[in-house]
Amino acid sequence: MSDNDFVDYYELLQLSSSADTETIERVFRHLAKKFHPDHAVTANKELFIKIVEAHKLLSDPVKRAGYDVAYQKFWSHKWGIAAESGGRSEVGDDTQLRDRMLTLLYFQRRRNMKHPGLGELEISRLLSTPIELVEFHIWYVKAKGWVERLDMGQLAITAEGVDQVEKSLILSPDHLIEAGKKAKVRRDDGDLHAANE
Repeated sequence: MSDNDFVDYYELLQLSSSADTETIERVFRHLAKKFHPDHAVTANKELFIKIVEAHKLLSDPVKRAGYDVAYQKFWSHKWGIAAESGGRSEVGDDTQLRDRMLTLLYFQRRRNMKHPGLGELEISRLLSTPIELVEFHIWYVKAKGWVERLDMGQLAITAEGVDQVEKSLILSPDHLIEAGKKAKVRRDDGDLHAANE
């Protein structure tokens, strides 16, 4: 099973991977009732089916043990993405944390256009940041129009968000050409000459 096909049932049910059977049952009943296709206001057939699948799997100790192996593998890969996006700076203040969040969502969309989103708990885990702090920053980036909520509830970067990330990328001066100036190239004789000479 590839990462694209993997469904994080813990994220779907908003549970910790160490949740006990009683908690799984309680959360399942609440979400199943809320998203049942017959519910007048919050019906969501696709989400309801996924919630039933999650409950079926996580309620069976043998199936859950097998799933937990795949879950760990999935998260190891996701942490690799977080390391890639986190190379820009350490988390120090709110601006840097928002920067890392947007960069994480940028890399997720760039790597997988069919599944461009991440859940709030995923973001919290990948950034090693409390969910309460992540929720504040999600509010901010959504208000700015840099992030949108997808149909399945995940968050994905928008075109405005991509522009924001790319605006903050730092290019070294030797990769830039000033407007109106000709690029210089070193010829075989060792002297610098204009590129079109």
